[in-house]
Amino acid sequence: MPPDTNLRVGLVGAGYISEFHARAIQRVPNTRIMGIADVVNSRAAGLAARFRIPEVFPTMEAMMNEGVDVIHILTPPNTHAPLAIAALEHGCHVLVEKPLAMNVEEVDRISVAAEAAQKSVCVNHSMLYDRFVYKALKLVRAGAIGVPLSFDYFRSSEYPPYRGGPLPIHYQDGGYPFLDQGVHALYLAESFLGAIEDVKPCYGTYGGDSNLVFDEWRVTAKCQRGTANIHISWNVRPLQNWFVVQGTKGVIRANLFAMWVTHTPQLPLPKAPARALQAMSEGLSICAQVPANVARFALKKIVQYDGLHSLIAAYYRALQTGERMPVPVEHARATVYWTNRVSQEANAAKIKFQEQFRTVGHAKVLVTGATGLIGRHLVRRLLQEGKRVRIFVRRQPEAEFMNDGNVEVFLGDLGDPAAVDRAVTGTEIVYHVGAAMNGSAHEHERGTVCGTQNVVDSVLRHKTQRLVYISSLSCLHAAVARPGDVITESWPIEASPTKRGAYTQAKTAAEKIVCDAVRDRNLRAVLLRPGRVFGPGMTLLTPEVARRLGNLFVILGDGTRELPLVYVEDVIDAIGLAVQKSKFDGAVFHIVDRTQITQNQVVQGYLSKNAKKAKVLHLPVAIVYSLALGFELLSKLLKRSAPLSIYRVKSALARMKFDCARAENELGWHPRIGVASGLQESMAAERVHSSKIVLGRVRESWAAK
Repeated sequence: MPPDTNLRVGLVGAGYISEFHARAIQRVPNTRIMGIADVVNSRAAGLAARFRIPEVFPTMEAMMNEGVDVIHILTPPNTHAPLAIAALEHGCHVLVEKPLAMNVEEVDRISVAAEAAQKSVCVNHSMLYDRFVYKALKLVRAGAIGVPLSFDYFRSSEYPPYRGGPLPIHYQDGGYPFLDQGVHALYLAESFLGAIEDVKPCYGTYGGDSNLVFDEWRVTAKCQRGTANIHISWNVRPLQNWFVVQGTKGVIRANLFAMWVTHTPQLPLPKAPARALQAMSEGLSICAQVPANVARFALKKIVQYDGLHSLIAAYYRALQTGERMPVPVEHARATVYWTNRVSQEANAAKIKFQEQFRTVGHAKVLVTGATGLIGRHLVRRLLQEGKRVRIFVRRQPEAEFMNDGNVEVFLGDLGDPAAVDRAVTGTEIVYHVGAAMNGSAHEHERGTVCGTQNVVDSVLRHKTQRLVYISSLSCLHAAVARPGDVITESWPIEASPTKRGAYTQAKTAAEKIVCDAVRDRNLRAVLLRPGRVFGPGMTLLTPEVARRLGNLFVILGDGTRELPLVYVEDVIDAIGLAVQKSKFDGAVFHIVDRTQITQNQVVQGYLSKNAKKAKVLHLPVAIVYSLALGFELLSKLLKRSAPLSIYRVKSALARMKFDCARAENELGWHPRIGVASGLQESMAAERVHSSKIVLGRVRESWAAK
């Protein structure tokens, strides 16, 4: 193809990586992106608008019919082979995202199709074209470290926030994380140490992302000239990407995120001075490289996904000059084989793991959020009453639930409508306790807002008779409360939830979903707004009470603000009474103990039992408001949301007294255990828990000795 030929390019797939392909193509002379296709038309339209792509097509075939020379396949891995073959048969050159295919049989079919069409295929093994990887490879090939013996690779990663809806592809298969990130490590290992001869994978979970069954991966690869050790993590922070190549005459270290490469050669000196000189030399090299490369990045001489830009430039140069493809099909075959072998083993392990959990159940009672404080106690109470209970949880629950024959465990995320629907199917009553208690805004949106919508939709779809929804007092418009006001169920809902924290925003939106469904969709539900629930297994010292900084307990204000406490077993009593006596007509009940107890009293009680040497600091309200004002002003300058605002402080420090007469009169609810006894039980449980931790550490110490 003549160098001055204008190549018409089509993009298939508008996911995360597509924007970097678009940027790279637009930097290549004599190329023009003429269209984009994606199964989600709005996503394709958004990318087209950003990069001034002329047209959005419904399918790749429709785009090819308009005439394109090159197709970039940027879709999920299981679609790579069929799309690549279809593009080749239509007469297009193809660049395919990694991995090229799901197995070697698909690779071979792509190779046959390319030969038949006399068209070129390139695979995006972009890290081979990363300038820092290239520098390390050049040093190894020049013999700078003698014979390379080992390659150690580490990458920590994270997936985009999951806000609810159908599970993204990276959560669906057990082996996808390695299919996604491990492929880079494997082709780099081959580049430094020669062909891979065998792999031994080890994978497990730390649990940072509950939707990833395996989020810690370690793979040992035996290569032609040495051993590669690969570690990929979705938990290690800060995010890192580095590798070390060790040889008979030196060591190469490369940090791809920090943008530096060092070479430490063997020196003809005594060990001690050689080590000191090597360390200083490496440190100086890093100190010189990092600021220089940061400057290059700022000047856009180094760009994000720099290796991808270089590979795409080389690909189009090869198309126009007839040179060899940067990464031809045959170079990707072994990588596909070993990646598939590891990922398929993990897929099978995930299936085996999931076999412990139900997909079809017989219990008529469902509890969401069954591993939380209220959920655990509710399930135990229902079991004591002789009921068979279905629980819906994100992670494998404790043994008492897994081993109880009357408990059906359904595993899934509240944000996943399909998982929620499986759990609700066939039930007669749903206790919706589950919600995000902490974390980022998207976690609250998914677990609380989207989760509640999914539960309501499924309850209505399956004609489940009753829904018990556990709401929160945080939904109330606290900022307008004045000293002496008595807060009943008719108190207005928070008018400006976006000015409050993520928890309040989500719980307010979720309660509205339930109330709207009662009014507009004939949902049969009852809503309970418990106060600050406490009990064994949950610390009393939340930020609402005091913030602990080592041995210092910081209380906002003078500590005389009364807390709306309620013991967890008393909440369970209220739930049971609501089921017995409520009409399920959308009624709302406040569940708060009438006992008046202040922040100071809770903290002093805690200190007397658990931390006698600790000190208490009262932070005056004026200082708190001043800090909030400072955050607000700074956020306006930075054009970001403020982590603390005057409105949030006013809402958090509002002195509110709650009236629970409705629960008392209509349900017959009165605290059976009460705050005083509940506090004693909670503190005793906390002391036992602390003792077990200390005893465990002593045992570990003795075992080590």
